[in-house]
Amino acid sequence: MNYLSVENLTKSFGERVLFEDLTFGVDKGEKVAIVAKNGNGKSTLLKILCGDGTEDSGRIVYRNDIRVDYLEQTENFNPQQNIFEEVLGTETAENKAIKAYNKALLNPTDTSFYEQAFEQMNITNAWDYEVKVNTILSQLKLDDSSKKIGELSGGQKKRVALAKILINEPDLMILDEPTNHLDLDMIEWLETYLSNSKSAIIMVTHDRYFLEVVCTSIFELEDQQIYRYNGNFSFYLEKKAERQEMLQATIDKAKNLMRTELDWIRRQPKARGTKQKARVDAFGDLKATASQRVKKDELEIKVQMSRLGSKIIELHSLGKWFDDKKIINHMDYGFKKGEKLGIVGANGTGKSTFLNMLTGNEAPSKGKITVGDTVVLGYYHQSGANFKPGKKVLEVITDIAEYIPLEKGNRMSAAQFLEKFLFPRSMHYMDVEKLSGGEKKRLYLMTILMKNPNFLILDEPTNDLDIFILGVLEDYLEQFQGCLIIVSHDRYFLDKLVDHTFYFKGDGEVKDIIGNYTAYRSYLKEESKKEKEVQKAQKSQEKTVQVPSNKPKVKLSYKEQVEFDGLEKEIEKLELERDELTNKLNSGELNGDEASKTAMRLNEVANLIEEKEFRWLELAEYK
Repeated sequence: MNYLSVENLTKSFGERVLFEDLTFGVDKGEKVAIVAKNGNGKSTLLKILCGDGTEDSGRIVYRNDIRVDYLEQTENFNPQQNIFEEVLGTETAENKAIKAYNKALLNPTDTSFYEQAFEQMNITNAWDYEVKVNTILSQLKLDDSSKKIGELSGGQKKRVALAKILINEPDLMILDEPTNHLDLDMIEWLETYLSNSKSAIIMVTHDRYFLEVVCTSIFELEDQQIYRYNGNFSFYLEKKAERQEMLQATIDKAKNLMRTELDWIRRQPKARGTKQKARVDAFGDLKATASQRVKKDELEIKVQMSRLGSKIIELHSLGKWFDDKKIINHMDYGFKKGEKLGIVGANGTGKSTFLNMLTGNEAPSKGKITVGDTVVLGYYHQSGANFKPGKKVLEVITDIAEYIPLEKGNRMSAAQFLEKFLFPRSMHYMDVEKLSGGEKKRLYLMTILMKNPNFLILDEPTNDLDIFILGVLEDYLEQFQGCLIIVSHDRYFLDKLVDHTFYFKGDGEVKDIIGNYTAYRSYLKEESKKEKEVQKAQKSQEKTVQVPSNKPKVKLSYKEQVEFDGLEKEIEKLELERDELTNKLNSGELNGDEASKTAMRLNEVANLIEEKEFRWLELAEYK
């Protein structure tokens, strides 16, 4: 069943054409990722699909009876609403019932309203829906649902927007970078949730593990066209390589044939017959084919690295805390030349604070950090891609240096350096404000590498970078001879690059794990297993204490037997009272005060039933 049809869609900005005559469709349950280089129009395409009306031409047709929700990069929330009100803002039957029921609980004297709300919760099956709402909010670490939107951080607002879409569970989700602002646990949970979802999905994400697990189709935007691959990310990489090989073979064949045809054309007299003219016209098409180039993602980075001595950075009895919140209790560590360190941990455990201490932007609460004389730090941080308004792309680089020193004493002009970073000459005099988010991040990375660092610190370097740039950046970092620290939520990036991992567990504890991200996840599983075994042992010990081995209990005493016999009658009597109280509440005949007292007694009866059933089970073990 087709949910979305796109026909001949075209979009341009002035003379720059993003895409032209795109035609594709998305079916029920299909999970599609759109991949492209930064600036090729991924986010623009999503906005057009959501009806912003900025396309130059083309048709976008949705199936009439489906619901569509869009997760965009920016949110427009009412700051006075709380989280719970916002995520239930869509007017579905379940949302209406839950909001009405919560309102009724605040006004117990209005029995008529309470009864109506209670009935709607049953009719819409909103009890299960409420459990789903609370589960999603909990997984996205939005447990305090009464908190006002205006009090939230940018990352929390992004998670509220994501929660709202997941709770609504539309027929088609359109998600722009859904993993941004999520920690690793959240990403893995979302990965599983979306894989099991019945919704169709169109997404843009740079998370390659996410693409591998969730997606059933990949759409690649390239050369203003769209190429469809019916498989996950691995399938796409394989088939794209095959397509490029076939294209290169076609180009090589056309070039060989063009030489023959060009020689024929040069030998012909000016007057030609019809057959000769057709051959000359065909030569034009042949020339166009032969002139094509297979684009390869090459980002050569051979910037000279400053010499790094034997003393690098040392941590001596390091501690850090804010009031009662502990970031680091006690840490002694010395960095070694060439080591590649990953840093992981839940949001708020102190990862960025640790980096700020290493770079001198934050003072330790105790201990000290000593930095070697030869260390040249390069710190790429999340909020660093801020450029002065009105700056041209080339000016950003020339403001630092006209020429960049390379390996072996060579040098490169600023314009050449930009081209190596995949900024063609046509972009050099473009205003920086017109760059996409990923292009700004790439330009910012250039300004870091130009300073010849030998100790690189990268705080979330993969955000907003496309998967093609990530691949070549990984290749460079693998060859980097200095020290490298990476804080990232990109599991693929961490797996490929780091050789050990600092796990910020919280409450000041930092664990050094030998290995990459996969080793870290194995460590967590092992710790969870040990914790369960400890809990099991504690329960077993408690049971042993309750029933001492020196006085084994083989049967009930006379007093306990009398108690046991009476419990069944007491439970039966309480269950009858519970049913009567429930019927009274649902009858609508009680006034406000009576309804309140009846509800209180119903709660007491329910607790008594639970207590006596537990005692009955306890005594029944010795029957």
